[in-house]
Amino acid sequence: MTLTSDQPAVRTDRTPGRVRSELLAAGTWSARHGVARVAMKRARKQGDLQAQLFSDPAVRADPFPLYARIRERGPVVKGSFLAATASHAVAGATLRSDAFGVVSDPEALPPLARWLMTRPNRTIGPVTPPSMLAVDPPDHTRYRRLVSKVFTARAMAAMRGRVGDLADELLDRAERESRADRARGGAPVDLVSRYASLLPVTIIAEILGVPTEMRSTFIAWGGTAAPVLDIGLSYREYRRVDRAIRELNEWMAGHFTRLRRDPGDDLLSQLVRAEHELTETELLAIAGLLLAAGFETTVNLIGNGAALLLKHPDQLADLRADPAGWGNAVEEILRYESPVQNTARRALRDTEVAGVRVRENTFLSVLIGGANRDPEVFDDPDRFDVHRANAREHLAFSSGVHYCLGAALARIEGEEALRRLFERYPNLAAAGTPRRRPTRTLRGYDELPVRLG
Repeated sequence: MTLTSDQPAVRTDRTPGRVRSELLAAGTWSARHGVARVAMKRARKQGDLQAQLFSDPAVRADPFPLYARIRERGPVVKGSFLAATASHAVAGATLRSDAFGVVSDPEALPPLARWLMTRPNRTIGPVTPPSMLAVDPPDHTRYRRLVSKVFTARAMAAMRGRVGDLADELLDRAERESRADRARGGAPVDLVSRYASLLPVTIIAEILGVPTEMRSTFIAWGGTAAPVLDIGLSYREYRRVDRAIRELNEWMAGHFTRLRRDPGDDLLSQLVRAEHELTETELLAIAGLLLAAGFETTVNLIGNGAALLLKHPDQLADLRADPAGWGNAVEEILRYESPVQNTARRALRDTEVAGVRVRENTFLSVLIGGANRDPEVFDDPDRFDVHRANAREHLAFSSGVHYCLGAALARIEGEEALRRLFERYPNLAAAGTPRRRPTRTLRGYDELPVRLG
């Protein structure tokens, strides 16, 4: 492959250990992102729609028209890089089918890439084995069994009171800080940094048993590492993401040592006590994923919901008049602006999904954001409607064995956070231009400036 400006140049004026480390980093980047980056650029020049989705900044800002174009071409659209579906029927069937597996499964990779992804001392991230996002049954079943009892619908319903109390505490603090800012002639309140991110990261920290005073650090790590879910990262961005995940790995390893000396009743203490069932690498993978997934997508849900309701004051008025509608409003937010826009699967054998033949080893991009606006399922799908009767039919939390473990908690956090925000501040108003996250897989806001009123 010809060296391009995207590819790393390894410096040889370093110690042998440093050179080896950089060679490994360059090889891992090439296997996970470099080859895909070159292929996507070539495919985009050839007019490939999926490649536009991954590499065009304008499409990243508003992907929904492109989803519609892909859907219009058929239930499964083959591209020069990979196949894609924006069909709700095909997406749902694919996610539920045992004929498909996660793309990150090491068995699906060439030998060199497999070794790079599974070598000792590698960074343990959310899309590399043995993360639950990156393995299929039976390993996925074993990991999920160890943590699922903490995230049952009943257990999460019992958390509603704590979520509501925390929302009130954070709004109290945001109001105090806003008054101080106004006294100094300061800027509007950023709803993301002062509220939407703090609520879910505090809750998941309490569930896992990690110090809540670390929440700003966790948010920083999560924000830096969020592009790891995308493909085709530049080498510079990959290294930045990798450093953030490695720092989290190192902190978690130290935290496990502390928990072995002084365990509590939290989930991580339970996992540490189950060491006969988990390797240290598996423990790191589960803990890191639970922490990151426990707040990253919910931040987007709360931010997206606030922005949408500010743009639709008539629907916000309906919710104020009938607070019983907040649950369905959250479902519509999840459908209309899905926090996770896409995932991918690999056909494990020749199969048929929703009447479409798919050959073994076909890589299928499941466009969740597109499936959630499929007119075959949702009337007038590009209209935001908190009264939509079938809003809950969305696929925002995936489906099948990889259905989001924290879906019940995310729904409660979204409902309590948004209801209490708009009840507390009936005159809440946008106060500047929101800034979208630069990620493609995760859709949300980095900044959402508002006036509390």
